Amino acid sequence: MRKLLTLAACGVLALGAAACGNDDSSSSSDSSGGGSGGGDLSGTIKIDGSSTVAPFAQAAQEAFQGENPDVKITVGTSGTGGGFEKFCAGETDISDASRPIKPDEEVPICKKKGINYYELQVANDGIAVVTNKDLKVDCLTTAQLKKLWNKGSQVENLSELGGGLPSTKLTLFGPDTDSGTFDFFTDQINGEEGVSREDYQPSADDNVLVQGVSGSEGGLGYFGFSYYEQNQDKLNLVGVGESASKCIKPSTEAIQDGSYTPLSRPLFMYPSAKALKRPEVQAFMDYVIDNYQTIAESAQIVPMTQEQADKSKQELKKDEGA
Repeated sequence: MRKLLTLAACGVLALGAAACGNDDSSSSSDSSGGGSGGGDLSGTIKIDGSSTVAPFAQAAQEAFQGENPDVKITVGTSGTGGGFEKFCAGETDISDASRPIKPDEEVPICKKKGINYYELQVANDGIAVVTNKDLKVDCLTTAQLKKLWNKGSQVENLSELGGGLPSTKLTLFGPDTDSGTFDFFTDQINGEEGVSREDYQPSADDNVLVQGVSGSEGGLGYFGFSYYEQNQDKLNLVGVGESASKCIKPSTEAIQDGSYTPLSRPLFMYPSAKALKRPEVQAFMDYVIDNYQTIAESAQIVPMTQEQADKSKQELKKDEGA
């Protein structure tokens, strides 16, 4: 019998892999594939959600379909919040998320619709703070970031943040309000989820944010670390810390060990219990956890630690034996 924790048990969500009932903003772009051929599995798997998790999901999609060409997988990027809306409505099989499902908002919707699910960590991420390549900023403290991004901020010039920063008129870019990256950043930097200045250029698509920062003389923004990795020739990476002496730039090691604080976080996939009863979905999730390292490297996303992977694998084994 499938062993599934009830939604009532999901008031507190662990940041590791946990079975329960649920980077990022809304965009309807899909990456899909499929084919015909000699695999034993067939069917369709619908994935949507975080734009931060999307490169990982797309890399998993391509690798899995290479071995199972009769399984068609679509990967959308409606954002973490938008993804959960579709997931809790029963429109998708797996929801990508750059934050845990919200217990007071999203969990009740899934429960009302009878959508049970598992929370599985699949990778790690750090939120990268970046500037235009020619705007050389080595460090911004969490206090400076709050002064810049908090609700009501009127900072327009970088020099207003103090610390000997150059006088440069800023153009700000960041994820929109459906984004899990927006939720996490505002919580960790501004002290309350969703609280932010509004006079910046938002986008659901991290690639648009990359283009905005790299193409603006005073461009400054934040998004998932993997998008910096893919575009580091166009961007300047800024260190973050409680003080200038504690500033650390994100890296695979600093994100995995948590020293890049407070902007390191886990990334999740939420498969529904109903979907996992289908062999192609169960096989896909097994494949994701068994090959997490290769998939993450292909997607230029920070992989799980072995301990994190073992927890996710244990959850899937419980499911298979249920």
